Amino acid sequence: MRHKNSGRKFDRNTSSRRAMFRNLAANLVLHERIETTDAKAKELRRVAEKLITRAKKLGKLAYTKHDEMSAGDQARRLAAQRVVGGFVTRFGTRVEADGESKKVDLVEKIFCDLAKRFEKRAGGYTRIIKFGPRRGDGAPMSLIEFVDEAAPVETKAAGGGKSGKAKSKKATAAAPKEAAKAE
Repeated sequence: MRHKNSGRKFDRNTSSRRAMFRNLAANLVLHERIETTDAKAKELRRVAEKLITRAKKLGKLAYTKHDEMSAGDQARRLAAQRVVGGFVTRFGTRVEADGESKKVDLVEKIFCDLAKRFEKRAGGYTRIIKFGPRRGDGAPMSLIEFVDEAAPVETKAAGGGKSGKAKSKKATAAAPKEAAKAE
């Protein structure tokens, strides 16, 4: 029985499972959205949110310049960076639109970009959008991405059903009517 054992095993041993989540978390931080199976996305959410929370616990120290901090603050930030760096690989390589590869410091991105972006958010830094079954084996697929409060990202969800389309049509049809009433 699996009493008090949380998390999925994915038919892997501990080291393989940990390596899989390290790679998935690194790719999520690097690209800010990845497509994977539903089960992996749900487990990755737990891992990714813990990494961002670790960076956020420092407050403004997470994204303050190194020269502007005291020695004690530098030590606190370094300790937190080592904890996060112990899980996520330090550097990732992303291929840009023009075909050039760009080396990105993932730990620095977590502390400077993501901690600053989510400083006012109490949790729930990721969202999972379900796509439907994978063509080859029928595994349910999802897109996991960081929540961006500034601009919601529209994605094409396969197999979403008619209710989502009907709501969007009603919302777009109602918007001009409400604007006309306001004038």
